[in-house]
Amino acid sequence: MHTLTGKKIFVAGHRGMVGAAIVRRLEGEDCEIVTAGRDIVDLRDQAAVRAFLADRKPDIVILAAAKVGGILANDTYPADFLYDNLIMETNVIEGAFRVGVERLLFLGSSCIYPKHAPQPIPEGALLTGPLEPTNEWYAIAKIAGLKLCEAYRKQHGVDYISGMPTNLYGPGDNFDLEKSHVIPALMRKAHEAKQAGETGLTVWGSGAPRREFLHVDDCADALVFLLQNYSGASHVNIGSGNDVTIADLAREIMDVVGLEGALHFDRSKPDGTPRKLMSNDRLAALGWRPSITLGDGLRATYAWFLDNQATARLKVS
Repeated sequence: MHTLTGKKIFVAGHRGMVGAAIVRRLEGEDCEIVTAGRDIVDLRDQAAVRAFLADRKPDIVILAAAKVGGILANDTYPADFLYDNLIMETNVIEGAFRVGVERLLFLGSSCIYPKHAPQPIPEGALLTGPLEPTNEWYAIAKIAGLKLCEAYRKQHGVDYISGMPTNLYGPGDNFDLEKSHVIPALMRKAHEAKQAGETGLTVWGSGAPRREFLHVDDCADALVFLLQNYSGASHVNIGSGNDVTIADLAREIMDVVGLEGALHFDRSKPDGTPRKLMSNDRLAALGWRPSITLGDGLRATYAWFLDNQATARLKVS
């Protein structure tokens, strides 16, 4: 077991949903948490990243910073998603090595796997088939990041590891309809429909695709667990072990929000990957399991949403 006691831990991306959850989780450990917003260091600036790491000298780096978004955002800004994520992860991983950081944890994404990967998806499915076209730019960047960690580990013997979270949601999520993922998008649409006195909800595609979701606080707990208990070259999946159709998810969100009416499907919009359920066997074998159910997580997320509409970048009708 790797102790975090007395360690200085830099959480890159602490203002994002995942980074903020990691900071909350680390506050329960006897460690020093280091954070820096873009006003302090732009992770796309190599010289700035090197100078920051040389000055702060962290023992551990958690790389949670990323440019993220849903299908629409990935399709609209492919160059931004590829370039920004490549340059940020390269600068932080290379900079950490230059200043002698002993451990680094890189966060990937379940979109790294092929569109038609076996279900549940094992870690070994990586690079065995074509990616889902609607988010291939982000996926390619994330694959490069985890392979860079493997390369530094192989060539230089550093203890750099990677965790691959499934679809995450929770407090701090982005409810901008042009950039959000499915849960915040549906939750905002349901909320605004209810506020406007409307009934029913329209979802993209057929509603048939199946997706796995994990509350961000469970993800943060799993990441800290990996830092304490794992040291291997292979990335590790981080998921709930269960999936749900988009149609059933939308109905559950309507129930949480209190929106009545029927569910409608806009079949002119893409479905994306038919199913994406990751195997959680490796992480479970290490001794970790999630504790927040989807229903409880959705209710807590909607409560946060109601209390933080400005933070969620929401324009309420």
